[in-house]
Amino acid sequence: MKHIVSFSGGKDSTAMLLRMLEENMTIDEIIFCSTGKDFPDMLNHIEKVEIYIKEKYNKTITILQSEKTFEYFMFEHIKTKGKNKGQAGYGWPSMRVRWCTTYLKTVVLDKYLKKYKEEGYIEYVGIAYDEQERIKDKKYPLIEWQMTEKDCLQYCYDRGFDWNGLYEHFDRVSCWCCPLKNQKELTILWQYYPDLWEQLKEMDKKTYNYFKPPTWKVEGLEQKFISKELKKKKK
Repeated sequence: MKHIVSFSGGKDSTAMLLRMLEENMTIDEIIFCSTGKDFPDMLNHIEKVEIYIKEKYNKTITILQSEKTFEYFMFEHIKTKGKNKGQAGYGWPSMRVRWCTTYLKTVVLDKYLKKYKEEGYIEYVGIAYDEQERIKDKKYPLIEWQMTEKDCLQYCYDRGFDWNGLYEHFDRVSCWCCPLKNQKELTILWQYYPDLWEQLKEMDKKTYNYFKPPTWKVEGLEQKFISKELKKKKK
C-alpha cells in the first residue's frame, strides 16, 4: 500500500505535508499538479518547500502537468457533445463548468495514480478542520489533528514559509486567472500584479463568454476599479 500526498502548495496542504514529515508518517510520493496558471510566488514556494524537505527528509515533489495547456482547453478544444457541440474552446471556467480542475488536475492525477492500482494507495489531502463538508473517501490528517485554516497558515509561517505575501492579499491562492475570485481579490490582482492583469485582459479578448457573468468583461472591471480609485482620491 503506497502513501501518496496530494500537494497543492496552499497553506493547508503545506501544513499537512510538513507535519506528516515531522511526525515521521509514511510518505512514498508527494504530487503537485500544475495548471500552468499558478501564481509565480506559488511556484517559488513549492521550490522552497522541495529544497527544505530534500535537505531535511530526503523527499522530493513529483510535478505533473497536462499535455494540453490551459489555453488549449479555453480556446481550441472542440466540444463533442451538448448544446455547444462543435464549438471551439470552453471559454472561461464557471462554478457549473470547472473544466480547469477536471482536465488540468483531476484527470492528470487519476491517470498518474493508475500505476499504483494493483498494490493500492492511500491519498492524503489537505482539507482543514473547518472545511469538513468537503471530505470524500480519502485521508485527511488535518481533520484528525483538528487544524483549522488559520492554524495551518500560522503553522507554515512559524516554519518560514510565507508565499511572499500571497495570503496577505488572497484567501485562496489557486490559479491567478480564476474567474471565481471575488471583486475584492480581483481589485488586488489589478493593483499589485499588473503583469498578470495584462495577461488576463489578453485572454479575455479571445474568449466568447463573460469573465464575470452576466455582463462583466475584464476591461469593464478595470474601468470600474479605476473609477473607484478616482472617487477615493477626491474624498
